[in-house]
Amino acid sequence: MSNRSGRSPSQRQLRVGELLRHSLSEILRRGEIQDPELERSVVTVLEVSASPDLRNATAYVMPLGGERQEEVLEALNRSSRYIRGQLARSVQLKYMPQLTFRIDSSFDYSANVDRLLHDPKVKKDLGDNETPPDEHDAK
Repeated sequence: MSNRSGRSPSQRQLRVGELLRHSLSEILRRGEIQDPELERSVVTVLEVSASPDLRNATAYVMPLGGERQEEVLEALNRSSRYIRGQLARSVQLKYMPQLTFRIDSSFDYSANVDRLLHDPKVKKDLGDNETPPDEHDAK
C-alpha cells in the first residue's frame, strides 16, 4: 500500500482514508444517492487512498458479486460531487478531497495467485510432502 512516489502513506493519510471509507460506506448503505444504477446495486468500499496533500482521494469499490462493474463505476463518478458534499457533513476536514472511484482488482489478483498455487506444476515444485513452516515451528 504505497503511493506513486514509492513511499508508504503517512499516518494521517491512512487515518483520513479510513474516515472517508467508513462515511462513504454509510452513505451507500443508506441509499442517499439518487441514481437508478446505485439503487439497484450493493457496493462495497474496500479502501480509500488519500494523496499526500489530502486534496485527492481514490475509493476502491466492488459491486456485490462483481456484476455491472462499469455501470456502477460510471454512476459513482457521476455522483462524486454529491457524495463529496455528503462526506463533508460527516467528516471534519479542512478540505474535502476530490473523489475518484475505481474498481478494486485485489480480488482478481488473489484469485490468480490462488489458481497458480493450485497448478499441478507448482505443487510438484513445492513438494507435496513438505510441512508448512507454521506447522513445523509448532513441533
